[in-house]
Parts: sequence; structure tokens; C-alpha cells
Amino acid sequence: MPEAYIVDALRTPIGRRKGSLAGVHPADLGAHVIKALFERTDLDPAVVDDCIFGCLDTIGPQAGDIARTCWLAAGMPLHVPGVTIDRQCGSSQQAVHFAAQGVMSGTADVIVAGGVQNMSAIPIGSAWRVAKDLGFADPFLGSVGWVERFGTEPVSQFTGAENIARKWDISREDMERFALQSHARAARAIDEGRFDREIVPFGECTTDEGVRRGSTMEKLASLKTLVPDGRMSAAVCSQISDGASALLVVSERALKEYGLEPIARIHHLSCRGDDPLLMLTAPIPATRHALKKTGMSIHDMDAIEINEAFASVVLAWEKELQPDMEKVNPNGGAIALGHPLGATGTKLMSTLIWELHRTGGRYGLQTMCEGGGQANVTIVERL
Repeated sequence: MPEAYIVDALRTPIGRRKGSLAGVHPADLGAHVIKALFERTDLDPAVVDDCIFGCLDTIGPQAGDIARTCWLAAGMPLHVPGVTIDRQCGSSQQAVHFAAQGVMSGTADVIVAGGVQNMSAIPIGSAWRVAKDLGFADPFLGSVGWVERFGTEPVSQFTGAENIARKWDISREDMERFALQSHARAARAIDEGRFDREIVPFGECTTDEGVRRGSTMEKLASLKTLVPDGRMSAAVCSQISDGASALLVVSERALKEYGLEPIARIHHLSCRGDDPLLMLTAPIPATRHALKKTGMSIHDMDAIEINEAFASVVLAWEKELQPDMEKVNPNGGAIALGHPLGATGTKLMSTLIWELHRTGGRYGLQTMCEGGGQANVTIVERL
């Protein structure tokens, strides 16, 4: 079967809520990483077959097929199309999957896969709320089929994360200790320049803005929980963020024809679903499926990125998969570095690939929980 290769992987710094990137139009965030791909690879953008971007809440400046808008805002050729996809938090990871499948099918040779999100400008859930004026309380309860199958229980990631903590008996202290570790690892990564190869500064924004230094367990314990008698506070949740990220995915033919050097090969890609009300547990069956499909063990992975949407998601996954946690999110995660929704998938993949290059590891696995009770898994091999 034809192979899919990654030639470059990069991202903007991740801006905190109402931080340095808050006032930047999403199209300009996306255009920034697209332009950087071609500046760094010296590839003619005219040979690109498609630009696939992930984005959620595609209203206002994120509406109208933001992938195409980003491409055109970057000054790229008119004949290259763009398409925006929504697999919730895994949207840009799915963009990579679609890009790789296009290349592996032989129907494309060069695809830009990435994602963008300005959560400061368009708050999370805006696409849900905007339809209330049109008579729709949420995307689910108006559906006879949905209500017959799942009832009228509210669909909420926060409820799901809290219920995961209870089901897997993950304490508030467990989650807060994990959150502190995420910030400490992220601070170390920044100080040691571990993100230098993946970050493309945007103006004066040169580094990730969400990392909090010097916090303590005592400080976190003083925060209110999200619900009365709950286990989660804001400290154990991913941060509202702004940013963009992108990868260049190509065929073997493109490598030879354009003189490109790959940094990774797509070894496996898949997606699996789970309970949509618990919502955030799908990384567990999805990881098991990927390992079974490849005949690999979790211990064959030299680095792992699992999105820290909530600490309980990662800790429940840990209990089930029993990985070496020194290899899991070694440079911190979304609790410290932020989660710009549609951009996070390719952001994590950039970090994963360059971490493998830093350490000399061979295989890396990425997974993340997604709305609807879904999870993508990608396994890459460093080249």
C-alpha cells in the first residue's frame, strides 16, 4: 500500500484567552502557518491538491469554509481548494487522517492538513447558542430518534468529565497533582527550547501564554469546584485558547519529484466511538483498537500525546491502558498549554513528531477525546 509522509509540522504559539492572539482574524492565524510551511520546505504551493482544516463554531469570522479562506488569505494559488471539517476537538487530527487517506489512495500527492480556532473571538459553544433565537435549545433534544435512544439528559463535556472522575474513582487531589505536573513539564519544555522547531512566532507572540509557574497543591485546593460537591475545578480543565497549526502530508512520489525530506511516516490511523453522554471515554477503546490493529503494545510507543481536555480523561485512560506516564505528554498538555479546539489535533502532532526527533524515539501515538463520544488515534514513525 502507498505510504503517507509528513514533511513538516508547525504551529503558532498558543495565545491565552484574550491574550496576544485574541484580536487576530482566524483566517490570518491559519494563513500564518500555511505560509510558514512553504517558506520552510521551499515547495511550490501550486502543486498542493487540497487544504484541509479543522474548526469548530464556524460562525462569524470562522464561517464560510475557513480552510479556503485561510489558504486565500495566505496569498496562495486560486486553483487549490480548501475544506473545513468538524470532528469536534479532534478536527485537525481528522484532517491529517483525510490527508493521509487521500495520499494513500493515490488520488492526491500533496495536502496541507491543519486547524485554526480563535476562542477569544468566538467562545466555545457559540454555534449551539446562536440557534436559540431560531427555536433550537441545543443540537439534540429536537430529534425524536435521539430522545428515544438517549433521553433528555443534557449533553455536557463538563458533566462527562465529572462522571468519569467518579466512575474511575479519580480524586480531586489526583487531578490537581496531574495539573501541576502539566504546568511544570510545559515550563521546562519552554525553558529548554523544546518547542522551538514547531513554533512559528506571530508578531510579538513568541511562546505559549497559558503556563502558570509557581502554583501549589494548596492554591489549587482553594479553588471552587465547577459543581457543588464536585471533584473538578477550572485548574484541571484545558484552557480557552487561540492558535493555528498545520502539517504537510505527501506521497512517496512527491518526495522524489520535489526533493522533499520527510520527518515522519503515518503508521496507523483510525477512529472509534463510545458513549456520547459520558462523551470523553473514547480514547480508551480507540487506543485498544489501534494497538490491536497494528499488533503493537502501548510500551512500543516512545512518546504519547493524549489531549488534556480534562485531567480525568487522561487519568481514566491511564488506569485502563497502563502506559509509562513519563512518556505521556512529556512537555505538558492542554491544561498548561491550551486547547484551541480545531487546531489542537495538528498542534499535538507537531509536538509529538518533534519530541520523537528530540529523543531519538521511533514510534509515537496521539489520541484525544471528542464531542459525540469519539476519539481519533494516529501512530507515527519518526524518519
